[in-house]
Amino acid sequence: MTGLVRWILGTGIAAFVTFFLFIMMMLLIKGQFELQEKPEKLSFEVNAKIEDPKVTRKDVKVAKVRRVETPPPPPMIERQQAAQPTVAIASLEGAIPDFETPKLDRQNFKISVSDRDAQPLVRIPPIMPPRAEKSGHCKVSFDVSPQGQPFNVAATYCSSSVFRRASIKSVEKWKYNPKIVDGRSVSRKGVQSQITFKLSDERGKLIPE
Repeated sequence: MTGLVRWILGTGIAAFVTFFLFIMMMLLIKGQFELQEKPEKLSFEVNAKIEDPKVTRKDVKVAKVRRVETPPPPPMIERQQAAQPTVAIASLEGAIPDFETPKLDRQNFKISVSDRDAQPLVRIPPIMPPRAEKSGHCKVSFDVSPQGQPFNVAATYCSSSVFRRASIKSVEKWKYNPKIVDGRSVSRKGVQSQITFKLSDERGKLIPE
């Protein structure tokens, strides 16, 4: 019974509040709504013609230019000229002895070149392999052509296999003075050399083999 009475009272109060709010909203809307006047017609001109501004020119009268007279040149000062020497140049002590020009027999004239072994001219240093973890070396054997170019390059021994290819590539770029026999360049076989690879750590200390 008490719950029914509460429901009836709550419904009545809610209905009264709703009706009151409705009346207030109507009054507010009616007070703010006013009929606006009809706006005047507005006209716009498209691509209006623009008149060029008038430029006024100012007449400038040039005053009469005065004639400037060129000043005379400065007086020339006579310069004292050095007198030519009258004493003869002293001759060198001692005369060059006269001698007969040697005559060469073109038919029997020969230029002989002494024999020599192949000599290195250019040696390109090897490139350190990126897989190398320590220093190492390789012993290589090759032949030298009459033009001084190494060929038949082979690595006979390497402390590590990672140095083999780099050693061969380095020797192939070398340049030699060819071997001379009886005044002619010939090939040189069986030349041996050693290629050394030095690897350092981050502190610059050499890492031994």
